[in-house]
Amino acid sequence: MAHITAVDTRRRPRPRVSLHGIRREATRVRLSLAAGLRLGEPVTVAAVALVALSVYFVMLPGVDLAVTRLFYSPGSGFPLSGDVVLKALRQSSTYALLMIVLGLLGEVAVGLRTKAGRFRHYSRRAVVLLAGLAIGPGLIVNGLLKSAWGRPRPVQVDLFGGEAAFTPAWTISDGCARNCSFVSGEASSAAWMVAAVWLMTPPEWRRWTVPAALTYGAALSVNRMAFGGHFLSDTLLSWAIIGLVLAVLHRLMLACPVEARRARRALRQRARGLQAA
Repeated sequence: MAHITAVDTRRRPRPRVSLHGIRREATRVRLSLAAGLRLGEPVTVAAVALVALSVYFVMLPGVDLAVTRLFYSPGSGFPLSGDVVLKALRQSSTYALLMIVLGLLGEVAVGLRTKAGRFRHYSRRAVVLLAGLAIGPGLIVNGLLKSAWGRPRPVQVDLFGGEAAFTPAWTISDGCARNCSFVSGEASSAAWMVAAVWLMTPPEWRRWTVPAALTYGAALSVNRMAFGGHFLSDTLLSWAIIGLVLAVLHRLMLACPVEARRARRALRQRARGLQAA
């Protein structure tokens, strides 16, 4: 009995969030940001793409109308919206997104069970993707832009059989009350799925998986334009926004520790040089 009591009362270490750990993560972020951004980094590329696309569609709003006319037929509206195959393609995105999310949650669960609380490489990537899904398609696209900008969809515009006036990209309008056109929620989810395939696929597989994911994501995005649900700017800006969100998260949550180690290594080498002198 005494032996059993000794085992039961033995103190076991419990995982906890320490002040030292918080300071360490804050230092990593600070060192990473202090290192600055270079021209070829994902954050810079995504930001430039978003600004360039925004300027393009604001300066040339007629591009949206010209592309939409390719799918519109006077008198019959958007005939491809009734195509059974295209409807099935749109429905498939729901199941594809669900399977990817479940897979990422499983990867995070595996990472949490690793010894010493050390996350696996792919578990960290899964956390970045899940955070990107919540912030990008969830908060920014559906929570902010689609609910606040009020841009009418092509089927609602008077030039394509509706009653509302056409509104260029980034122009706040009252032509739509809810679930509006700017920007495309399904295109943002498609862009996120492409990023998930890129980050979670081993490098030697990407030559096949990434082109397949890009083809699928592009088909989903064009499908929404063919249905008269979105303009070209809605689709392309969705991809750019998701790219920027994921690039920032990747920088802070994945690249940040690498930059911090490089900065600390440089400081140690500098200190050794001063001591030797």
